[in-house]
Amino acid sequence: MSDQAVAEYRIEDLAHHSGATVRTIRAYQDRGLLPKPERRGRSNVYRDTHLARLRQIADLLDRGYTLASIKELLEAWDAGRGLGGVLGLVAEVHGPWTDEEAARISRAELDERFGGTPDDTAVDEACELGVLERIPGRADEFLVPSPQELAVAAELYSAGVPLPAITGHLRELRGQVEHIASRFLEFTTEHVFARYLGHHTDATAAVDPACAVELTLTDAAATAAAAMVRRLRPLAQQTVDAELARAMRLLATRHLQRHLGAAGPPQPPGPAPVVLPAETVRAVQELVGADHVAAFVRAATERELQARTMNELARRGG
Repeated sequence: MSDQAVAEYRIEDLAHHSGATVRTIRAYQDRGLLPKPERRGRSNVYRDTHLARLRQIADLLDRGYTLASIKELLEAWDAGRGLGGVLGLVAEVHGPWTDEEAARISRAELDERFGGTPDDTAVDEACELGVLERIPGRADEFLVPSPQELAVAAELYSAGVPLPAITGHLRELRGQVEHIASRFLEFTTEHVFARYLGHHTDATAAVDPACAVELTLTDAAATAAAAMVRRLRPLAQQTVDAELARAMRLLATRHLQRHLGAAGPPQPPGPAPVVLPAETVRAVQELVGADHVAAFVRAATERELQARTMNELARRGG
């Protein structure tokens, strides 16, 4: 690198300062993600603008964007379109969706909370699920993204649920919750974010600003969309919480009645009502008319009882 006022880099120096490899830098150039360097004799000269661009790309890749989406963003930036609103939307979407804060736990504390016996297989599976995250250089300590989730697992284990059953349950639950989240995004995109995306209603466009740029999302619209994300963010969890409470009240009662013999509130004495299939009711209506359904069913029932009584008497007499 020279001592000029404007920093200059060889490709090897640029790779060193950016953390990208020389091969990656050249690939970015070929894809149009990185401006071509200045040709000076037989050498290519890169500047701080190239270094800043490489850091922008790395940051967006860390956020989960594809190279194609990043190219859309950078082309919009190079064309002079304001991206303040779009980047604000990026921050809102990738911001925390819960007030819960991550914590750390030592391996010794982890083993103690789950029976006191080290279980490397269980730890590996917890890391695979993201319940635990390994900390580089600290084999005896883990990051816990959701302490509540780990606490639930510990309570279930202490209640006698085996660890494989807990992890299996979490895998199943996670798939169902991701489906709910996807449906919520589709719902809000159709009825809320469509106004910012014109006639487009692709759910990914509402939560992926790179796609939004492709759909000609203006800077002002992106700013408004970011505010809407902030407003709607708590609604998904509130809805799920309310519906889960309702379902637990309903299903827990049925579960107790089925498995524990809990009869629930005492039933009044006398015959219990019988619900006939809708097809049966319609057939009787066509036969005798709607006004005579009850009388027909009563007469048919009485005739059946009389026939059974006569059959039983004949059997005994024989």
